[in-house]
Amino acid sequence: MLFSNDISLDLVRSKIKRLQEFLAIYLKIANVHTIDFYTEDIWNEYVALSPEAVLARYRCQDVGSKAEIASASVWDDCQKLADVTAYIRETQAHSLPYLGVCTTLDELLQELWGNKQRGTFLKTSQFMNTKKSHEVQVMSEVVACLAKHCNVQQVIDLGSGKGYLSSYLSMQYGLNVYGIDASSINTNGANERNRKLKRYWKVYQCQINPLGQSAGAENLRGKEMNTEGSCKEKVECTGHGDEGDNPPEMEPLGSPTQIPRLCVFTESEKGEFDGRSEMTGAIENEHSEDANAFLDLLPMSTMQIGSPPRQKKDLCEEEKEKRKNANLAAKAKRVKQTNLYSPLTQHVTATTDLSDIITDVEDSMMVGLHTCGDLASNTLRIFIAKPELKAVCSVGCCYHLLSEEYEEPADSNDCSQGSWGFPMSQYLRDSVWQCGRNARMSACLPLERVTVGQGLPSESLFYRAVLQVIFKEHYGNRKRHNVEQNTNSKHVGKIFSKSSGFVDYTRKSMQKLGMDDSKLSDSLIQGYYDIYRPRWKELEAFNRLKVTLAPCIEGLILLDRLCYLKEQESIAWSALVQLFDPIKSPRCYAVIGVKK
Repeated sequence: MLFSNDISLDLVRSKIKRLQEFLAIYLKIANVHTIDFYTEDIWNEYVALSPEAVLARYRCQDVGSKAEIASASVWDDCQKLADVTAYIRETQAHSLPYLGVCTTLDELLQELWGNKQRGTFLKTSQFMNTKKSHEVQVMSEVVACLAKHCNVQQVIDLGSGKGYLSSYLSMQYGLNVYGIDASSINTNGANERNRKLKRYWKVYQCQINPLGQSAGAENLRGKEMNTEGSCKEKVECTGHGDEGDNPPEMEPLGSPTQIPRLCVFTESEKGEFDGRSEMTGAIENEHSEDANAFLDLLPMSTMQIGSPPRQKKDLCEEEKEKRKNANLAAKAKRVKQTNLYSPLTQHVTATTDLSDIITDVEDSMMVGLHTCGDLASNTLRIFIAKPELKAVCSVGCCYHLLSEEYEEPADSNDCSQGSWGFPMSQYLRDSVWQCGRNARMSACLPLERVTVGQGLPSESLFYRAVLQVIFKEHYGNRKRHNVEQNTNSKHVGKIFSKSSGFVDYTRKSMQKLGMDDSKLSDSLIQGYYDIYRPRWKELEAFNRLKVTLAPCIEGLILLDRLCYLKEQESIAWSALVQLFDPIKSPRCYAVIGVKK
């Protein structure tokens, strides 16, 4: 087996049990809902310290560089938080980096690449934002290596959005990618952006052979360099190694891929068709086997410009036929490469039959970059169910949108397809474990970003918590669950950015919820803001406690998925790998599996 470093099922189960025992005590912090913060006096209910003391502890940098189980008691006799330093160390000790169950990206690539130097790759920052560029470059290399290991050319990208990953896999690695997304807006946007890219962007590629080959290869390289020099546009590329270091076992097509400066995208163009700057489209990509094949495709008139007239040499019929077939083959290859990425619109569930979507399904691998909610879980289920799928690489997100089997109340999370998003593993299901939606929402909080100063939007959270006080005191005959039913379909928080202040926010929110705001004067509304403004730090400090707990909850969700794969007899190897820098991309872990 290629993968020597494999984590056992027993070890994964032991870490899940450890997290269960830890979260059974700590989960109460994560399950607090922001809107209840003042109406239920959350701070005094759960914390024995002042908010200033908690925030001061977080501002200190000497909490401990190494996670360890705290010796001091985190909770007092009333089960209120009493020691912030101990709390931080406990949560660190129960996060994925310290549980000893993850495979590092370097370890994975070392297994796949060995000691070979990695290739030269297209600079994606010219047409993607920084975050997406980082994600696509790292994940695409892992996917391409896994595809090579499994000897597959077809990749199915679930939840592909506008095709950032799909188009790069097809363009850089020559993989045949089907990008499937439930939104026709996304796929239409992918096709439209593809049209624009084809209009403005031509890719010039020159084949670079590995170093250390024969003199004949070096002569061919000289011809290629001459051809490269004839390009009028100045081009740029970036990579992980020097030119010519691509191993023949895993060589990106036509690397280094070269992009004219004409095609550098502005920030507005990078985000066009999608408010979240999602990449789209298949890129027309003309490849050539070598310099001679490229020259064979050019018209004779082009070949002879600037040259003195020569007498044409008669070719035998066999040579003519040979050249004709070579040209036809090269043309067919170019047409195929132009359509390596196919965006499709389809809602995918655990029971989806891929052959109903893709007519030419063959041995392939399944991927997903930030697949939302249950789609990440269903990606793994489809992978297990379909024998033609040989590998999977899935990075999930939006844990709060997961359907949870044992969540209370039972009807709080509908699962119309019969397959719950959490838990997945038989081990965790046997324990009838439940996190709760608020805890899963907390799992999405970006600890690393908050740690480096990219704080949470505390003012909007404060507005919403004070608004709930107004609801309770002036609309007391209206049960809280009725208000929740309205806010489920209408997100009050999104009004914050459109409001000029708290009074405006309150009126817009109530109008959106269909509530009568006429009996509330502006001065009354403003009075609530003034009363609770001194208690803002309570909410800010409590959110820091929730953020600190986030990696532990995320860790349980991801270990459940890893455990699910390891429970399957068809799996030869599976791992949890941190692919991305968590500051650039907070949802940075991939669940990877390879079949026997």
